Amino acid sequence: MKERACLNCRRIYEEEKCPNCGESQNIENFKGEINVFDIEKSIIAKKMKINSKGKFAIKTK
Repeated sequence: MKERACLNCRRIYEEEKCPNCGESQNIENFKGEINVFDIEKSIIAKKMKINSKGKFAIKTK
């Protein structure tokens, strides 16, 4: 199964719906990814407004 990125929260996943926000709108064409392990210490996660651990797309089209 291909990885998809949620258009709402940018979470990367393989399921039918986003496990982070529950949205079903997704895209298979995304650029770059970031793995967030500690949301409190991650400057990038704060700038991207990510509030949970996981793998996220940097840019979705």
